[in-house]
Amino acid sequence: MNRKKLIEIIFKKRSVLCVGLDTDLTKIPKYLLADEDPAFAFNKAIIDATKDYTVAYKINTAFYEAQGIKGWMSMEKTLNYIPKDIFTIADAKRGDIGNTSEQYARTFFHTYPFDSVTVAPYMGADSVKPFLQFEGKWSIVLGLTSNAGSADFQLQQCGDELLYQKVLKTVASWGTPENIMFVIGATRKEQLQEVRAMLPEHFFLVPGVGAQGGDVDTVCSNAFNKDAGVLINVSRGVIYASAGEDFAERAGEEARKYQGEMKGYLKP
Repeated sequence: MNRKKLIEIIFKKRSVLCVGLDTDLTKIPKYLLADEDPAFAFNKAIIDATKDYTVAYKINTAFYEAQGIKGWMSMEKTLNYIPKDIFTIADAKRGDIGNTSEQYARTFFHTYPFDSVTVAPYMGADSVKPFLQFEGKWSIVLGLTSNAGSADFQLQQCGDELLYQKVLKTVASWGTPENIMFVIGATRKEQLQEVRAMLPEHFFLVPGVGAQGGDVDTVCSNAFNKDAGVLINVSRGVIYASAGEDFAERAGEEARKYQGEMKGYLKP
């Protein structure tokens, strides 16, 4: 999905909600475990309940890889079930030397045709650039995350700037706002403002809303640009809104609430 189409969907739905399908078999309703494919049964119900309010789904591949071949099959079925007008993210955080990254890119852009994949930039340009060779596909590069351990490296001084600032500026030069997004944590408005000033055109994938303490207003007020420019990811706060048989209904209600908070920032 190219940038123009993504923006059209955002303003049509008046939403920047990304629902994270971090499907943990220990947390889904117990009765689903009797299904032939419990993860897909859960995901299918969540998608049906939330698709009117979301513009993206993020599949955290770890929760599927951990199940072996069956998990990969669940992931593929989930990807194929997502409506074609909704942006798809493989949250795989890949990044290795060039020829290995080429294979990772083929995995998530060809074998499993996601619109985007999350990428770790620690190994430098040759670990990221192979992902940028696919037209209409996006690399979502780790920039500034909201976890406690981000201070170990990202917030360390690197010359006359912090390491994450150097990463953002450098990676942005490898591609364009048409094929690179950045993961930017949602918990501190000052950092959102700073990163938006550094990267006025790029899209940000913003985790940390909901269970991690971030909120929609902080993100929209401080990180929006003229094209919206953000995808706000919520995982646990939507998909695990209920552990009962009403789990899908409750997920839909939570997704609708988030979209309701977002629509005021997205004038038709």
